[in-house]
Amino acid sequence: MPLTRFLAELSLTWLDIAASLFFVLSWTGYALFAEWRAKSVPTLHSTMDGFRREWMVRMIERENRMVDVNIMRNLTRSSQFFASTTMLVLGALIALLGYVQQAMDVVSGLPFTVKASQRLLEIKIVLLVLIFVYAFFKFSWAIRQLGFCSTLVGAAPRQPRDNPEQYAADINRLALVTSYAGTNFNHGLRAYYFALAAMTWFLHPYLMMIATAWVVYILYHREFESRTLYALIGNDTSPQIRT
Repeated sequence: MPLTRFLAELSLTWLDIAASLFFVLSWTGYALFAEWRAKSVPTLHSTMDGFRREWMVRMIERENRMVDVNIMRNLTRSSQFFASTTMLVLGALIALLGYVQQAMDVVSGLPFTVKASQRLLEIKIVLLVLIFVYAFFKFSWAIRQLGFCSTLVGAAPRQPRDNPEQYAADINRLALVTSYAGTNFNHGLRAYYFALAAMTWFLHPYLMMIATAWVVYILYHREFESRTLYALIGNDTSPQIRT
């Protein structure tokens, strides 16, 4: 059968299947857990949302908004940098598909590596391609959202001192869109972290599982228990070993 022949060409072991499943479940599981956990405890993103809203309140009060425009420009540049870098990485990965045999020779010469078939190596490269395509869509959408925010900043009226509640809807709109842009930027960065874990599959499936678990650990501590988070929420009892 064609499927049996294809699986035979892959030389896919149970260890490879377990590593790939562990990778996918860890990524999706952490994403769901982080979203659920953020509803009950402070996170970097939720804490920054408060500062984004405060920023929009101060922006409405200002007549000259060049400071706000420059902040938007800097935020957009960060997303543009990662979007353009992602395109370069994608180009390199697609080019690598034409040199799979040479890549196999390089990988097989490294210590502690598991020999893989050409088809399996192609699947590993395609996995990285899919991850970076996902990251590109997230970064490019964040760029568009920040562009919308720039337009909203230009369209926002100046808040009158006698009736500040009149422009609460403008403040909420701006804060929400900037929060959405931050969310997509974070998801794009998260894809980069997991791409590093996926790269270790070229060496050994066990190494991929270890790297995936390490990435989840790093992401959790930076989002929920980092010194940066404690500084943002004004907690002086933060652990001194975390950054």
